[in-house]
Amino acid sequence: MKLLCSFFLLFFLTACQTTTNTADQSHLSAENDYLLDEPLLEIDSEEGLTRLVEEEPLNENTQIQAPGYENLWLKLAEGFVFEVPENSRIARQRNYFLNNPNYLKQVSKRAEPFLYLIVEQIEAKNLPLELALLPVVESTFDPFAYSHASASGLWQFMPVTGERFGLKQDWWYDGRRDVYASTEAALRYMEILHKYLGDDWLHALAAYNSGEGRVQRAARKNKKLNKPTDYWNLDLPRETQEYVPKLLALVDILRNHQEYGVELPVIANKQVLTYIDTNSQIELAYAAEFSDLSIAEIQLLNPAFNHWATSPDGPHKLLVPTVSAEQFAAKLSQIDENKRIRWDRYKVSSGDSLSVIAQNYGTTTSVLKQINDLNGSMIRIGQPLLIPVASKSQQDYLYSQAKRFEQSDKGKRKVQYTVKEGDTLWDISRRYKVTSKQIAKWNGTSTQKTLRLGQKLTIWKPLKAVSNNQIVYKVRPGDSLGAIALKYNVKTTDLERWNQLSGQKYIKPGQKLKIFASTQSASNSVQAQSKNKTAGQVTYKVRPGDSLGLIAQKFKVKSTDLERWNQLSGKKYIQPGQSLKIFVNRSTENQITREVIYKVRSGDSLGAIASKFNVKTADLERWNQLSGQKYIQPGQNLKVFVNVQGSRT
Repeated sequence: MKLLCSFFLLFFLTACQTTTNTADQSHLSAENDYLLDEPLLEIDSEEGLTRLVEEEPLNENTQIQAPGYENLWLKLAEGFVFEVPENSRIARQRNYFLNNPNYLKQVSKRAEPFLYLIVEQIEAKNLPLELALLPVVESTFDPFAYSHASASGLWQFMPVTGERFGLKQDWWYDGRRDVYASTEAALRYMEILHKYLGDDWLHALAAYNSGEGRVQRAARKNKKLNKPTDYWNLDLPRETQEYVPKLLALVDILRNHQEYGVELPVIANKQVLTYIDTNSQIELAYAAEFSDLSIAEIQLLNPAFNHWATSPDGPHKLLVPTVSAEQFAAKLSQIDENKRIRWDRYKVSSGDSLSVIAQNYGTTTSVLKQINDLNGSMIRIGQPLLIPVASKSQQDYLYSQAKRFEQSDKGKRKVQYTVKEGDTLWDISRRYKVTSKQIAKWNGTSTQKTLRLGQKLTIWKPLKAVSNNQIVYKVRPGDSLGAIALKYNVKTTDLERWNQLSGQKYIKPGQKLKIFASTQSASNSVQAQSKNKTAGQVTYKVRPGDSLGLIAQKFKVKSTDLERWNQLSGKKYIQPGQSLKIFVNRSTENQITREVIYKVRSGDSLGAIASKFNVKTADLERWNQLSGQKYIQPGQNLKVFVNVQGSRT
């Protein structure tokens, strides 16, 4: 017992703290009460990193995750084990979430790239799946969340506690924001708390918030007074009194979402990010190039790196999209060691200036400022500077990158953004595909400074790189902006901007449109025209009970394509009788499904019906919203989408 007590003296500080007057104060700052006060930012589903996790339409080769959950939220809801009592504290939190129906949707958008990795680690340790909801309560799944008490990351670790759990923090890297490493540390900490506090998960959760010492003292006090020592009867800080009910309310809503009428957002139950070991330091610009991402996107996926390269002393791991992981590894293996970043330490001498040093080393003042975290051009004699040293080709590359960064008004479009309730720099940077640090720099502020409601932010949004080749396109009968944009691989909004069409609903046959297609798009346009010869437009009339998902399934296309072809973005519903344009590839036209209404007979089961129509049980459940239901009733009507040629009666 003495050994155990001595061990826990090492962990008397919790993951983060709001005050410093006692050793085991709450590790969340008071600003995190926003869960009950402020709605989150409404995130545009067409912006940011959503393309990294976009699901392909189902086909016969789609592998269903055991036990059949394509949506990770459904898997979690089915696997929850905590009992949720009915009391006023839980009811208060639950009512808030139910009265703010967009909350889960908005948190899901932040969690989308990372939730699978977190669940994977929880399952590997055989811990309760409820722990996957802790980042919702802690940081609303914002990996850049930073409290006034210096807590940081998804799991809101304080600096000292982060170090104790092996989360390295230096100029280059902050492990508290490393999604993979911080999750491992948080789960290890939860295991320790659970064991130390009598194998009671509610006590462990409370201790994660306010400290194990505080929870233990409260339990001892109740025991001396012959009072119950369960979480609900402990005398804990107000924040901790709300902390556990928040998590349990989310458990209850996810578990009983159908009863509460909550439509769960979809997060693919598959690995969309892969951890790649780079073996040594690498510039993030290279990592972005190797994974077909922008630098802002690679930084959003790897928020632990404070600057423009990975840490020279490690860790040397990056999260990249799984779809490009193999390509990333192959390109990484081809890069010579002398092309990776090497560094010189230079001591400023009399007469030196940043511009002179930059010229001598073949770099720019902008690069030197970024590397050395300088706000201005003033340097002092004897000051040490870190300078990149690389091959000539690498120097040219760094120089071009720096010049592109310096020219903030070229190749970018200025956007004036007004801060809304619940906004964070993470949300805004993800929306505009820039970095939090860039937004802070453009607006003369700090990434750690709290945003104000109504605050105006200047953002330089990168424009899509295009060649100077202008295409003049003559509108044909049946054309739409969406179809033309698809043909030339450009955005509809760009077509509107290039041709001053904003606010116009229609284009007319014979009308000429200017299209600025990239070199790649121009070369692909011939292929696109050829492909269009094998693709036909179908006009589909919406029937009662239809949804975009069901129609997409029927014609083997994506829901997002249906929205784009028919300008449905932002619209929640489609109406019976409404006509939709669908572009179908004729080479797969014979695979188009048709809807069959099957009346359940006595003795039928979902498995037997699925076998009869050569479909999957999971699809039957999804088409008919049967997830979680154990039985079907004789006389019940089921929708079945069967292949036109492959159906059996």
